[in-house]
Amino acid sequence: MHRTSSGLGHRRVLRTGARLAAAGTAVALSVALGVAANAADAAPGAIPHPVPTPGHQHHHFSAAVSEVGAATTLPDRVKRVEQALQSSSSQLQKAYDTAPLYAKHIDGTGLTIATLVAFGDKNAQSYLNQYDRENGLPAATVTTIEPAGAVPACTDPGVDTGDCDGWGGETDLDISMIHTLAPGAKILIIATPVSETEGITGFPELMSALDSTVAHHQADVVSMSMGTPEDDFASSAQLHTLDSHFKNATDHGVTVLASSGDDGADGMHLDGTTPWGKRVVSFPADESYVTAVGGTVLSLNTSGTRTKPDKLWPESGAGVSHEFAIPSWQQTTATTTHATGRSLPDITLEGTSGTSESSPLMAAIVALADQSAGHDLGLINPALYAVGPHGTTSGIVDVTKGCNSTSSVTGFCATTGFDTASGWGTIDAAKFVPALVAASGSTSSIRIDNGGRVPGRVSLSTTQ
Repeated sequence: MHRTSSGLGHRRVLRTGARLAAAGTAVALSVALGVAANAADAAPGAIPHPVPTPGHQHHHFSAAVSEVGAATTLPDRVKRVEQALQSSSSQLQKAYDTAPLYAKHIDGTGLTIATLVAFGDKNAQSYLNQYDRENGLPAATVTTIEPAGAVPACTDPGVDTGDCDGWGGETDLDISMIHTLAPGAKILIIATPVSETEGITGFPELMSALDSTVAHHQADVVSMSMGTPEDDFASSAQLHTLDSHFKNATDHGVTVLASSGDDGADGMHLDGTTPWGKRVVSFPADESYVTAVGGTVLSLNTSGTRTKPDKLWPESGAGVSHEFAIPSWQQTTATTTHATGRSLPDITLEGTSGTSESSPLMAAIVALADQSAGHDLGLINPALYAVGPHGTTSGIVDVTKGCNSTSSVTGFCATTGFDTASGWGTIDAAKFVPALVAASGSTSSIRIDNGGRVPGRVSLSTTQ
């Protein structure tokens, strides 16, 4: 998860999944309950590594993820996750109105939701079993694949243990959110053997893993709880070498979502501590083939009923890309926001622990829509932007309060209707899911029974 927090008059970086040098080495999870990772069918090809930049060799995590990574027992790990999330599973289900869908047996059954991460957590199944018991959730199957190469143990020589454990904490937070809103879905962890370090290393392995997952039809929806400012790449050309991987996922009917970032309207240089001091947005959330998910602050009572409307989480990443042009489905909203490029986020969900909490929550809702439709929706952005103007009747709940300005950069504020800060706002899943399915129109992909093995897909389109 990304997270930036302001406190006591000075700005401190707390990014979950992308910022904060952990204050000490996280203790390796010492339970002997690990599950073996399942290797992908295809051997990974040669993966080019960008030349690392001196002085920035680590991925940075928030205090929440560092706390999770430091747990030494499963109960302690679950407790730390629950403390980081601030809202229980039952509260989130109530807040996003998923019960009417569950009553119709729309719970993600038959779908696979993936989180794409470095390292993963070799104890993920055992962790989720414990989380489920404590939160009253049904059991779920967690599978780990390593399509970009064998993932080392966090204690192996040459591995930054704190960094590896941090990714384990991120992984556990992600699968908790996926399972919370799509309790019937299968969960896939796509783990890579190299940490993502703000565009310097790691992204080639992540993209190779995404390609393999898409080629083998192993996931219907993929969430990425990570990101780096566009400006952190060595060049525009380096960033755009990654475009084709997201287009490939879209072409195969796979929905990809990414966190919008946790530095508000700003972002951090490669050293992880120096702000750019200007408006920047996060990659890959800025990709037109990706749904960007920002963060909100929920005010809930113990049952999950809102005590007041959601507001923008003040450190939610939002802005306008200078690398990606206005996509066709944003042409209308761009006239309102005066955007000169692809704006993000597209939608916002709970994110007080960072926007990588938001992305897997939205991924779960997309899986509910896939199940309702009977086929994978693929890139949902055109349908989302068709649904958006209909507001509450289509399950779009406007977010009208909150700004993401920092101490040095004037950001964006939520207002009535679509805005740069919060996109379309947030979601009432019971209304949003059928509306999204209806708006998806005639271009989609359908899942085909391949004799009990992984599903195949065929793209269909009609000409109006």
